[in-house]
Amino acid sequence: MSVDHEKLKTAVRMILEAVGEDPDREGLLDTPKRVAKMYQEAFEGMHVNEETYFETIFSEDHEEMVLVKDIPFYSMCEHHLVPFFGVAHVAYIPQGGRVVGLSKLARAVETVSRRPQLQERITSTVANAIMKKLQPSGVVVVLEAEHMCMTMRGVKKPGAKTVTSAVRGIFENDAMARAEVFSLIKY
Repeated sequence: MSVDHEKLKTAVRMILEAVGEDPDREGLLDTPKRVAKMYQEAFEGMHVNEETYFETIFSEDHEEMVLVKDIPFYSMCEHHLVPFFGVAHVAYIPQGGRVVGLSKLARAVETVSRRPQLQERITSTVANAIMKKLQPSGVVVVLEAEHMCMTMRGVKKPGAKTVTSAVRGIFENDAMARAEVFSLIKY
């Protein structure tokens, strides 16, 4: 399913009128079309299952931590429909030789982010998908993001970062493993 461009264009025209703008003004004539295209891109993850990225598994004799840091992501707050953005850090400890291509970790973050979202949900959804499909010893997902709903409206605190984490498997109870992954994320 894709974005209904005509409905979106109508809605954008109505919003422009509601805030006192003239949607037929030269600078706004193509705005409804541009917004519809932008929303199609921003929400392209709505109909993609993030678990599909973990279906191609490689056998490798490696049961030590794998960490992909600083994965940029962009999402849209489901409460205000304004962006939030930042970086994700995804770590897992393979078990039974089950590893996945590194780009798949980034693709899962991107897909889950491309929905009307909460940062907390992105974090747990990615961690749960990795646990389910790869069955690793453990997973850690950490997101650091700036929310435009806190920057441009409301409390107006630009630069404030929200950090969320999801910890699964061995990382839940093994303090040394947990300390190692968090120190590598900060490194």
